Amino acid sequence: MNEISRNIQLRSFTENDIPLMAMLANNEKVSRNMRDGFPHPYTLEDAKGFIWICRQQDPVIALAIEFDDEYVGNIGVSIGNDVYRKSAEIGYFIGEPYWNKGIATMAVDLMIDYAFGKLGLARLHTGIFEYNPASMRVLEKCGFQKEGVFIKSVFKNGRLWNEHRYALINPKWKHEF
Repeated sequence: MNEISRNIQLRSFTENDIPLMAMLANNEKVSRNMRDGFPHPYTLEDAKGFIWICRQQDPVIALAIEFDDEYVGNIGVSIGNDVYRKSAEIGYFIGEPYWNKGIATMAVDLMIDYAFGKLGLARLHTGIFEYNPASMRVLEKCGFQKEGVFIKSVFKNGRLWNEHRYALINPKWKHEF
């Protein structure tokens, strides 16, 4: 177990996370990698509203990422419905001061355990904008496989971009027919 893994955990959000969430999320370099529903600028009111929504979740599907006892980002899954009810899209962000420290990789590993274990999901998937190779590397380190590239499928910041699609199958379900 490395130093990072001993100092990181996923937990429920608290009111104490509001100021740090607003500060870390209010960053153009973060928002450019998120969907447009992620506001920019990101305010204290946005953080309060997000945490309020998360507190209503049952089961809990969005968690705070904590490193060295400090809030550093968010991670969550969006569970599908109907025939997609065993699949979920994973999403995350880490505040810029914490980039390139292995925190995102460890957080994704922890969320995989939570999603496959506690939530009983069979599949996790996500799409990464073509200009975010760091996030692609995080997923690959966590065992996700690239399933394809959706050409010019994302309209972000006034331009069309390719989206790289990744997925991971729960080993428990891998051989189900």
